[in-house]
Amino acid sequence: MKKTFLPLNDLPIGKKAKVKLLACNGPVRRRMLDLGMIADTEVEALQKSPSGDPVAYGIRGAVIALRSEEASKILVEANVL
Repeated sequence: MKKTFLPLNDLPIGKKAKVKLLACNGPVRRRMLDLGMIADTEVEALQKSPSGDPVAYGIRGAVIALRSEEASKILVEANVL
C-alpha cells in the first residue's frame, strides 16, 4: 500500500485520512488546532454542500464544515492501493 500526502480539500467523499501538517499560521492555525486538526488524527470527508463548498468532515466524533480555502492548508495522508 502506497501512502500519499494531499490537501484535505482533495480527499474524496467517504474516504478517511490522517492529518499530517497544517500549512497555516496565526489565528487560522489556532482555530484548526482547536477543531482537533492535530497530527495523526483521523478525518473523514462526509458530504459536500449543494454548491460544493463547504465540505463536512468528521473528526474526533464531531462534524465540522470547512471551506475549500481552509481545507487546502491541511495536508493529510491517505492510503492508496
